[in-house]
Amino acid sequence: MKMFRVVVNGNEYKVGIEELAEEKSTQPATQKYATAPAPTPKPAQSPPAPKTPPKQPATDSPAAGGAVTAPMPGTVLSIGVAAGDKVTKGQTLLILEAMKMENQIMAPTDGVIKEIKVAQGVSVNAGDILVVLSS
Repeated sequence: MKMFRVVVNGNEYKVGIEELAEEKSTQPATQKYATAPAPTPKPAQSPPAPKTPPKQPATDSPAAGGAVTAPMPGTVLSIGVAAGDKVTKGQTLLILEAMKMENQIMAPTDGVIKEIKVAQGVSVNAGDILVVLSS
């Protein structure tokens, strides 16, 4: 038997290897010696990610022309405004049901309802435009 020193992930192990004569057997080879348990890898220490400010929901973006978008997929339960209505910041525009919960979609700013892009009972995906406001 020959003894070898093996280093794995910084841990040193002594391993004995025996040379076997060739055998004519249909039986699979079995392990005769106990092996050392594999060491648990240590997680690499990565530098902390730089802190970034949390993203605000895309409810009022200049590129979308004052569009109020769905923050999550769901079904429109009710619409509380009509085209041409004046709304104030925080006023409920519609109710969106998502995961058995009713979520109020509120006006992000004061304005006038320019267009309503959804109807009651319609399913929407996250990011779909619900209402368009004008200042």
